[in-house]
Amino acid sequence: MEAHIQEFLNYIRIEKGLAKNTVKSYGRDLRYFVAFAKQRSLETDTVGRSDVVDFLATLYHRGLDSRSVARYLVSLRHFFRFCLLEGYLREDPALTIESPKYRQSLPDFLSVEEVDRLLATPVVTTQVGMRDKAMIELMYSTGLRVSELCGIRMEDLQMESGCLRCIGKGNKERLVPVGKRAIAAVDEYARHARRDFLGGQSSAFLFLNQRGKPMDRIAFWRIIQTYGRKAGLRHSLTPHMLRHSFATHLLDRGADLRSVQMMLGHADISTTQIYTHVVEERLKQVYKTHHPRA
Repeated sequence: MEAHIQEFLNYIRIEKGLAKNTVKSYGRDLRYFVAFAKQRSLETDTVGRSDVVDFLATLYHRGLDSRSVARYLVSLRHFFRFCLLEGYLREDPALTIESPKYRQSLPDFLSVEEVDRLLATPVVTTQVGMRDKAMIELMYSTGLRVSELCGIRMEDLQMESGCLRCIGKGNKERLVPVGKRAIAAVDEYARHARRDFLGGQSSAFLFLNQRGKPMDRIAFWRIIQTYGRKAGLRHSLTPHMLRHSFATHLLDRGADLRSVQMMLGHADISTTQIYTHVVEERLKQVYKTHHPRA
């Protein structure tokens, strides 16, 4: 089974072009299933429907919620379909298993006032502060994923036209508009701090650490959490929260759903529709607070 899983991971990485982090996620889920299968002396072609059901039950016993269990089932379904195509299976053991039902949770986002406080926090008289300000401004201006932000190359940002070329999930390219404030912050960083970070070296990447190496997403995660605390935000800040704020604020001000979908790089508009629920919830709260007969 492990050899088949490795084949599957190579297939989704090379032929399907899925992002590195997505491939890793599939790998983690499937390796946990392999451990379960070994306890039952199962091979790929001997896994039955009841085995998959029992495996999902062990996940609930571990304390995982329905959303997490549903993700494991998705990983197994894709793996079994691949095995069917390759002839390693005669029938799909997960075909008739229903996905666990779970309530779609609304994403956390910042208010406009909180974003303003956050953006005022970096000390832009320092090189590190200039870089951090540029990264936060650009993320909020474009709604990029953190991996997309860290992967920006110098030629990707078109200052004159106010656009950013982004390579997202599945190696798909998209163009995203960039606001004037974000462009100004990036320009300031690129002309001053970035050159000093390089220290005579060269790099294709826009955002660098103090050693002149590309900024990685874990380091940026820690950076943004620190600024969130300094800004006194009510949430524990994550990079994805800025992406949620970008989408929510656009829709709140009348942007159409299809445009927001394109800017976020969502393959399916149903993924973007969660943000319309956020706006609806806010309208309900406004009504309850201000209508005399609410």
